[in-house]
Amino acid sequence: MTGKARILLLAATFVAALVLSLSVVLIVSGRVAPPSMPQASAVGGPFRLIDQNDRTVTEQDLQGRPVLIFFGFTHCPDICPTTLFQISEVLRSLGPDATRVRALFITVDPERDTPGALKDYLSNFDPNLTGLTGDLEAIAAVTKAYRAYFKKVPLDKDSYTVDHTTVVYLMDKQGRFVAPFNLKRTTEAAAADLRRYL
Repeated sequence: MTGKARILLLAATFVAALVLSLSVVLIVSGRVAPPSMPQASAVGGPFRLIDQNDRTVTEQDLQGRPVLIFFGFTHCPDICPTTLFQISEVLRSLGPDATRVRALFITVDPERDTPGALKDYLSNFDPNLTGLTGDLEAIAAVTKAYRAYFKKVPLDKDSYTVDHTTVVYLMDKQGRFVAPFNLKRTTEAAAADLRRYL
């Protein structure tokens, strides 16, 4: 590198650092707004499903309480029962406040997960858990609204499993997506976090 090129490079670096420093000062002082970050795609939306007691449930029924939503299916061998057990433990840890939270288990296997099948399955977990099902079109619509994935995978000629998203969605009282709800911590820490949204 020639001496002239080195001087130009140093000058350019100095000017860039000066502009960056000035920008930070202006943003911190409130004179300039920070650059806007791209907004994540909206999560959530209208749906109409049936619970384990054959009652219709829509997104409007969730207003006023924070909601935990998990997509899964009753024939799931491990992830679903483990996740529902963890959610049950968080609800138990909330004590009487558990009734101020909604926790939904939305099936991605409507072919097998009838309201009756959901009712039997959920009897193994916290009574505050609500199971939701519907026809394939309704399930496809709600998974699309929540940016969830599911796919039927044949195992043999008579059986199949379902690949699916394993995120637990935390929605606030207004039905807005907050964040994936972290269950990889102590039950008490998860309950304390959820209590902030009551």
